[in-house]
Amino acid sequence: MAAETMKNVNADPEMAKSNEELKQDEEEVSPIEEVRLTVSNVDDPTQPVWTFRMWFLGLISCCLLSFLNQFFAYRAEPLVITQITVQVATLPIGRFMARVLPTTKFGIGSKKFSLNPGPFNMKEHVLITIFANAGTAFGSGSPYAVGIVNIIKAFYGRSISFLVAWLLIITTQVLGYGWAGLLRKYVVEPAHMWWPGNLVQVSLFRALHEKEDGNRTSRAKFFFIALLCSFLWAAVPGYLFQTLTSISWLCWVFSKSVTAQQIGSGMNGLGLGALTLDWSAVASFLFSPLVSPFFAIVNVFVGYALIVYAVIPIAYWGFNVYGANKFPIFSSSLFTAQGQEYDIRSIVNNKFELDVAKYLKTGPIHLSVFFSLTYGFGFATIAATLTHVICFYGTEIMERYRASSKGKEDIHTKLMKKYKDIPSWWFYVMLFVTLVASLLLCQIQARLQAPSSPKAPPPAALTACGNGQISAKLNGTANNPRVDYDYDDDNNDPKCH
Repeated sequence: MAAETMKNVNADPEMAKSNEELKQDEEEVSPIEEVRLTVSNVDDPTQPVWTFRMWFLGLISCCLLSFLNQFFAYRAEPLVITQITVQVATLPIGRFMARVLPTTKFGIGSKKFSLNPGPFNMKEHVLITIFANAGTAFGSGSPYAVGIVNIIKAFYGRSISFLVAWLLIITTQVLGYGWAGLLRKYVVEPAHMWWPGNLVQVSLFRALHEKEDGNRTSRAKFFFIALLCSFLWAAVPGYLFQTLTSISWLCWVFSKSVTAQQIGSGMNGLGLGALTLDWSAVASFLFSPLVSPFFAIVNVFVGYALIVYAVIPIAYWGFNVYGANKFPIFSSSLFTAQGQEYDIRSIVNNKFELDVAKYLKTGPIHLSVFFSLTYGFGFATIAATLTHVICFYGTEIMERYRASSKGKEDIHTKLMKKYKDIPSWWFYVMLFVTLVASLLLCQIQARLQAPSSPKAPPPAALTACGNGQISAKLNGTANNPRVDYDYDDDNNDPKCH
């Protein structure tokens, strides 16, 4: 059959030409359907990028989102302001600057530049959004290392100099840049490495910048209508009628039962049957489910249901694991053996070290069953993730690693080749400097402290203090929420939350 087909192709030059064109067409599109439908295969390398508008709006967006996300990180339900906010807000500002800024060209030697090189374009807009994304710790809200500073200052009442705190946060953040740059050849450039969250951004950029058929509602108009409606609705559960954040009907029916509060409360319990009409409650911790693929959502839900609706109830009511009945089922607080809140400062001496004598007198620290099990499962997921990747994708990873230097380039990788790439040695230097700075910080951080402040905590204390455990008390997150059951003074009935 193959021989006959080749014979026909050789006999018919037109057929050979069409096959060659078909092969070229296949190489000019992405092999991923979602990418083909979302990302354009056309690029204009002549558009201005390094403009005054880009730097001005980008730096302001980065600083503003960094401040706002850290400010809102202390809410009971942390509000993460993503780069989409900047993506929408900077479009009219950029176009306004394109209209009012002078077009006069300035020269520095042979270089010419202008404050207004032309219309505000999509590439400027993308770079501004990348700046903003860096200000949100790449979608995570606030940098994780800020939790260490919070712990030292808020819960231990100690001082930490600005220099040490700044170095701690910067080194942990820049460390990720170094690794990302080194791994881009394997997690960015291959055609099959696609990221669903980025497709949402691309789709929005095209909706805001590309012109469409005027006979139907444009994507940009639809987006702004949806944005306005969601903004107006957010005020209802956020300020006007906060009960909509967690409609716990089980608590209403059995308002005097502590067990019903533990099972049905969406804020302070397992949330069985609880409903919410507040989008921030849906997307606060796992972010928008509209972005993630369905299989990922199902995977998360199955794990959640298994832990919250099976493991935790069995451990709490069935086996009383770790003396669970003495403590709330759902809390991030530390407890004594009698169920009282643990005074963590009482077992720390003036040198910010564990006072063994006072610790033995006070007794060991106890955790709620939810917090202890989920914290343990959290560590287990690290090993489980590595094992899963090795078992199911190990062969594919090795094949892609071997073929990465000679494999076919994606159409979008080809388009990017028109631009000068960042040398790999930049990322090697960045990673090396950050690692060295991190190690030096752990060794000499006491000397960097301000003279008026107490001795800085030893590195072991920074990690042993339990970042997730204590920082959870700052905001009472759903991952590690702080929960205390309140009782009515007159009849000792639990209050429903």
